[in-house]
Amino acid sequence: MSGPQDPAGPEMEPLGKESLRRAALEARKAFVRTLSDAARARLEQRLAQHLTSLCAEAKVVGGYAPLGSEISPLLAIEEARAVGRIVAFPAFDHPAKPFKFRAGDPLEPGPFGIMQPKRSSPVVEPDLILVPLIALDGEGTRLGRGKGHYDRALARLKKSGARLVGVGWPLQRLVEVIPTDAWDIPLDAFASPDGLEIFRR
Repeated sequence: MSGPQDPAGPEMEPLGKESLRRAALEARKAFVRTLSDAARARLEQRLAQHLTSLCAEAKVVGGYAPLGSEISPLLAIEEARAVGRIVAFPAFDHPAKPFKFRAGDPLEPGPFGIMQPKRSSPVVEPDLILVPLIALDGEGTRLGRGKGHYDRALARLKKSGARLVGVGWPLQRLVEVIPTDAWDIPLDAFASPDGLEIFRR
């Protein structure tokens, strides 16, 4: 008679999205807690270096205002602006509707604790979008906060040819496969302080 199934054995069910999200978010927070301000700044500078050529090829670069343990893309955004690119950030006109990208700096608090450009700022369509994430796999499947804001906004922009680049710390690139849903929008690449990975399709 066999004993109880070893929970770590080969029969273990793959982690669902919610479990992966919790584990990856905890790992990200734990990693960032180990960084001094100087070490974090050095890593974010390396990230910006890996994004330089992508930003230079774009006309309009969509970024994000980092929250908590998210890596900051703001150095890359500033470099893009310095070489004449339009830079834009997500902006909600209504919490229940997909956000738009508005040109300008994120100076006003919007819904969900996110800073966003003023409502008077023009709506633009980025051709390069730097996308925050909690985790990402080798197929470009992104695990976000679970609210679907990015999936709704990116679906339309990807159809119009925008390049979607996930941005994160190296440990956010998972070896495990993230379960996908019909509404998930796969990313084209992943940028971290360790380099740029392009996903082939």
